[in-house]
Amino acid sequence: MTRPVVVGVDGSPESLAAVDWAAEEAQLRGLPLHIVHAWLWQPLDIPVLQNREAEEESARAVLREAEARVAQRHTGLDVTARIAPDTAVAALVSEARRSALLCLGTRGHGALLGFLLGSYGQQVIATASGPVVSVRAEDDEHLLSRSGDVVVGQQGSAEDSAEVLGFAFEAAAVRGVPLRAVRAWSLPPVYTWSPGSLAMIDDAGGLEPLERKALQEALAPWRERFPDVEVTEHVEIGSAGQVLLDQAASAQLLVVGRRARRAPIGTRIGSAAHAVLHHARCPVAVVPHS
Repeated sequence: MTRPVVVGVDGSPESLAAVDWAAEEAQLRGLPLHIVHAWLWQPLDIPVLQNREAEEESARAVLREAEARVAQRHTGLDVTARIAPDTAVAALVSEARRSALLCLGTRGHGALLGFLLGSYGQQVIATASGPVVSVRAEDDEHLLSRSGDVVVGQQGSAEDSAEVLGFAFEAAAVRGVPLRAVRAWSLPPVYTWSPGSLAMIDDAGGLEPLERKALQEALAPWRERFPDVEVTEHVEIGSAGQVLLDQAASAQLLVVGRRARRAPIGTRIGSAAHAVLHHARCPVAVVPHS
């Protein structure tokens, strides 16, 4: 079964920007596009006049606007649309399970789908089982530009970052653009030093060469799988969020990972993903990994 590119819409300029990007992505990947609007009739227990038919018609109008936008710009693209009778988080997380990727709109420097921290945008990103792409409403020409490269943040071991690198290599391959792999590092705390770790650092010629070796090892199997993708490597000491933002200044897509496990309290997306979701000018793909 072919998994579609899914985009969540709510009628806002942010979600329409996500529709544009998702349609472009579906066309690039040769996948269908599925447009979803979450709407659930919830009668109130207070004396407020409600009109179910009017509200449902408003929900359908949101879908019609998105479908018309795609039809005008992408003739021939296989498009489906539906109202999901559920809350926003439940509907979008459910759609993510059946999609190649899920797209949401973001205002940048603020809210995702109108809400980010502490609300459903963050919950979707933190709990979705597949990649979620955050697309900004600003600078349409920039976000739809295909001239920049794809930037990916690599952390941990080759196994830790396999899903993230796989998504990034595929994104670069379908676009025919270079991939910039970035690994940020910091000095380890003193209590983690041991004779074994010191010997490993010494063998590598220092901390930074050790980090470069880790990045090269993580990239090796993906270079073999995608031989046509030109790859550049960047290793830098510093905050992962800031290093990624600097390297992605002219990128067309930034790919970061988040651990696919729940925190003891609530859900989290990680500091680096949090930083780039707020401040990156290009679309940001957040990919869960083990």
